[in-house]
Amino acid sequence: MALFIVRRLIGLVAVLFAITVLVFLIFFATPGVDPTRSLAGRNPTPETIAAVRHQFGLDRSKPMQYLLMMKRLFISRDLVSYGNQALQVVPAITSAAPVTFSLVFGAAVIWVVFSILTGLLAVILKGTIFDPLLMIFALIGISMPVFWLGEVANLITQDRLHNTFLFSWVPPLGYVPLTQNPWQWFLHLVIPWITLSVLYIGFYARVLRANLLDVENEDYVRTARAKGLSERQVLVKHMLRTSLITFVSLFGLDFGILVGGGALLTEVVFGLPGVGQLTYRSLVSLDLPVIMATVIYGAFFITIASALIDVVYARLDPRIRPA
Repeated sequence: MALFIVRRLIGLVAVLFAITVLVFLIFFATPGVDPTRSLAGRNPTPETIAAVRHQFGLDRSKPMQYLLMMKRLFISRDLVSYGNQALQVVPAITSAAPVTFSLVFGAAVIWVVFSILTGLLAVILKGTIFDPLLMIFALIGISMPVFWLGEVANLITQDRLHNTFLFSWVPPLGYVPLTQNPWQWFLHLVIPWITLSVLYIGFYARVLRANLLDVENEDYVRTARAKGLSERQVLVKHMLRTSLITFVSLFGLDFGILVGGGALLTEVVFGLPGVGQLTYRSLVSLDLPVIMATVIYGAFFITIASALIDVVYARLDPRIRPA
């Protein structure tokens, strides 16, 4: 198992290096992409353009530009935004990351708990009318875009029904840090949590139900029943554990994607100053250093999640471990 983890870590480092090179080439080596024009202001003189290129190291070779960019991003951490040179990229991402973590972690708890309960309930009620009804509700949840659902939630909780006893407790859009006021942190995030989790509850419930039905007639399940175990024990201790392998794989990737900025739409709709909203603003202003840094940040968490999935997968299913 230790050798397996070491191999995955080596592969992780190689993948991250390849991603940084690829992202740099996309944003700084693509023909026609020259950030000097936007940095130099309106109607710049050739001397001004040359001075700006020298200041930001854009007059050097591409390998030197890459090394300088990585040095400023990972070592000195003094990489600044091209649109707002008072904005340091690394501190901006560092301050935005806890907001995204808070959003994604809370939503993940909700979707894992309710998707497992829904999937188990659908299998228990198989053959009754409640099974297809549960899957229809799951499909409806999958079909609702998160930005639309978020706008509907805001319309109801912030406007139409805000003054009623149902939603008078909902605070204005924004974010309060957990360390500053835990209760207000919870109140600001509970509606975004529910909104973000709806799609995943439906999708994961359908996946889990399908996996549970696939293993229902496996030999080890029949053996467990033959030993006299109750249906609850067979379902929870035997069928569920095997079915969770696919569940865990999907969860790890989705969690990594959301932490890496995949919750952009939810953050924008609810005014949460997370990594997704930072990425959105940098895309609007074509701020290349911030875009590049957020893309690398997202790729880092996705690759980390992928490596952790492999380790957990190997733990759940020893057959995939290398000899």
